[in-house]
Formats: sequence, C-alpha cells, structure tokens
Amino acid sequence: MTVVCKTVLFLCSGNYYRSRFAEYYFQHRAIQSRIPWKAQSRGLQIPGGLEGPLSQYTREECERLEILPQEPREPLPLTAEDLEQADLIIAVKETEHRRMVKDQFPEWSDKIEYWEVHDLDIERDAHQTLSHLKRLVDELITHLQS
Repeated sequence: MTVVCKTVLFLCSGNYYRSRFAEYYFQHRAIQSRIPWKAQSRGLQIPGGLEGPLSQYTREECERLEILPQEPREPLPLTAEDLEQADLIIAVKETEHRRMVKDQFPEWSDKIEYWEVHDLDIERDAHQTLSHLKRLVDELITHLQS
C-alpha cells in the first residue's frame, strides 16, 4: 500500500526564523505522530544581510528540542509553484503577511490559513515566539490526526 504524503507550507517574511522553526518542528512532530505529512517553508520578503542560513534562535531551539534538521539551507522565496503544490498553507502572522500575499499572489490571499505569531520587532523574547509556534504546530498535528 502506498501512502500519499501531503505537504504543509509555512510562510513568513524572511524564511529565516519563524517559518523555518515551524517547518522543522512540524516535520519532527509528524514523524513522531506517524502522520503522512511533510513540511516546507518559504519567505515573502527575504532581506539581505542575514547572518548565516538560519536564525540563531531557530537553531538553538531545535538543538534544545533535539531536532536535527538537515544541513540548513539559505532562505527561499515563495513561488506560485510552491503554493500550487501545497495541501495546506499557513502564514505565521496575518497582520504582517496577508498584505504581502495579496500584493504578490492575490488569488491566494483567502486560501491561506493565518496565525498571529509576532516577530522580534514586537515579541523581544524569541523563546516566547517559538513556544507560541510550538503550541500552534502541536494543535495542527492533533487536528491532522483526527
């Protein structure tokens, strides 16, 4: 019997911190939960001058949780093909990302699920942000299991 694996696509601005953590944590939890889902992530507005391919906060939290992602890649910009291939699309902050999606991919803005997870410009404590993302991903895993 062949198991069809579905894809959840996490979006944020830079594909460096929040969406990457959501991708790695979801992938970890999906394997633990034995659900036929995989995760990807992309950015809507990747800035220049990032320090390395992955946020230090994401890397540190993954290490703390003993999540060992493959070799970190550079942030990737969102494409129409990414949207078309995903079974579920989640942007991590509606007040920040709905406008970006509407500007770049207007036909997709109402087909995306939006969360409200702050970036470091509002939530200065990265641990709080990543804990919030963990809770939301855990809720998503529970929903996908049912």
